Amino acid sequence: MTDETATGWRAGEPGVLRLPSGRLVRGRGLRRPLDPAAPLPAYGVYLLGRPPPALPWDAHWLRWPDFRLPAERDRAPAVLREAWRRCADERVEIACGGGRGRTGTALACLAVLDGVPPEEAVAFVRRHYDRRAVETPWQRRYVRRFPSAG
Repeated sequence: MTDETATGWRAGEPGVLRLPSGRLVRGRGLRRPLDPAAPLPAYGVYLLGRPPPALPWDAHWLRWPDFRLPAERDRAPAVLREAWRRCADERVEIACGGGRGRTGTALACLAVLDGVPPEEAVAFVRRHYDRRAVETPWQRRYVRRFPSAG
């Protein structure tokens, strides 16, 4: 796979994580303004305590309070599986307020879905996305227990 997929994300751009399969997904902190030169996502998953503002692209809100775990525990794996499936050929972004804790946790779950062993997924995301990603012990535990199949 080249440094750019047909989706338009480029490896090495801020927030773009390349999964082992070559899929690219962008993590983002919503408190930082979106770069006007960056392409817009086709699909986004927003990990927030309350609904995000209306967006001009397809999006899912996953109720996930800051420094916590998803409030919708049964729904979270399906939403993250959909994001992983779609990032094979669409511009997918995962975002929370700061772009580290909840976003890093979700990106680590996508890494598990992509074949990274659960016990290595947090280190993978810290190495390739943000060294401070996945902020709490319970977020790390969530990734280790995330179901890779289903």
